[in-house]
This record gives sequence, structure tokens and C-alpha cells, in this order.
Amino acid sequence: MNEKEFLKNYDIHDFDVPLCTVDMSIFSLIDGELNVLLVHRDEHPSKGKWALPGGFIDLKKDKSTEAAAHRKLKEKTGLASGYLEQVETIGSPKRDPRGWSLTVLYYALVDISRVKLDDSDKPTQWWPLSKIKKEKLAFDHNALIDITMTRLHAKATYTALPIELMPKEFTLTELQTVFEMILGRSLQAKAFRNRVLTAGMVEETGNSKIAGKRPAKLFRSTKADRDTYFARPLQE
Repeated sequence: MNEKEFLKNYDIHDFDVPLCTVDMSIFSLIDGELNVLLVHRDEHPSKGKWALPGGFIDLKKDKSTEAAAHRKLKEKTGLASGYLEQVETIGSPKRDPRGWSLTVLYYALVDISRVKLDDSDKPTQWWPLSKIKKEKLAFDHNALIDITMTRLHAKATYTALPIELMPKEFTLTELQTVFEMILGRSLQAKAFRNRVLTAGMVEETGNSKIAGKRPAKLFRSTKADRDTYFARPLQE
């Protein structure tokens, strides 16, 4: 039997097939606090609980797990593109009461001003991270958010990634606040400013706004490579 004949007679269901999904931690900055998008489940299992957006991979629509994640991102936020990164694949027989399951976990960082929530299928809502810690989410989604935040925290120490959360124009103080929020610690203003400007991750827009008692310059992202900025990790 050659390979063509073998494949013609092969039945994928000869072996158990796990449930396979993608789940997404979609983050945005709202009123100075990091929020994650959650979907309310109106069916079993975990009926009545909040969960990360996601779902089963569509064998006809999705050419890859990343394609599935982009599809879910667009369905929930209206964004056809945005920063999207795979975090980890998690699987076990205990994740889902319906059976052995695995999920490919992604996160996305989006500018809230560009988001148009679609809750026609299931109610969706932005939740501050501080509030989520007190909420029992569906399945293992509390743990998935923790895993995602660990990755985001690590990348914020050596890349410009958090800039994806910023509006079109922002002050360097506002950008520093976002970094500090993700890192969970304070940064020296002068050192942060020098690191950001040296890396070429921002440029002046020529505009300014009143911050405190005097005008502050407004900057925008240069959209440079998010993974090659800081020669050294950000220090306090």
C-alpha cells in the first residue's frame, strides 16, 4: 500500500479527537486602567458565567489557529487587524466537562477608540483586571488570563508592545503609566523617556495638551518592530 492508498482509507476517528478551541485575552485601556473583554455564557457548561472570547476552530473557515483567532477578534471588536500573539497551548481532560480539550491561547492589544463591540450573539463587556481577580470565570479562564499577563509583563520589560494600547496621540507620561500598570511597579521618568526616545518607538506630532499646569508634547507610535527595542530590560 502506498501513501496515497493509505490516506484514502485512513479514518481520523480511529483515534479519540480532543475538543479544540482558541481563546483570546483582548486587552484595552479604559479610563486609565487595563481591561479585558469578556463574554457572558448563556448556555451549559458554565452557564451564567463570564468567559474569554473564543470558540471551536471552524474546519471550513480557519486555515490556521491564528486565522481562527483573527476571526474571533473581528467578530467581537470589529477589528480586522491588530496586534495578536499566540501565548501557549493548554490541554487536559479536566478543562471542559464535555471531554478532553485543548485551547490555543492568544492575546490582542487594541485601542479602545477603534473598537465596536458586537454582542448580538452573546453579551460582551469590558472588565477591569482588578475586578476580574474577584470573579470566578468559566472553565479555566482565570488561569488563562494569569498566563497571558505573565507573557505581557515579560514583553513589556524589553519591547515597545504596550504602545499598541495607546490612542493616536499621547504624552510620554501617559505611555509610562501604561508600562507601569503592566509591570506593576514604578519607573524613573527620565530613564524611561530616554529609553523610549532612543529606541525610536515614538515621534512628536507637533501637537500638545495641558497636563498639570503646563502644555505637554504629544507623540505617536512609529509602528516599528515591537520585538527589538530595548537593549536592556526596563529598570525601576
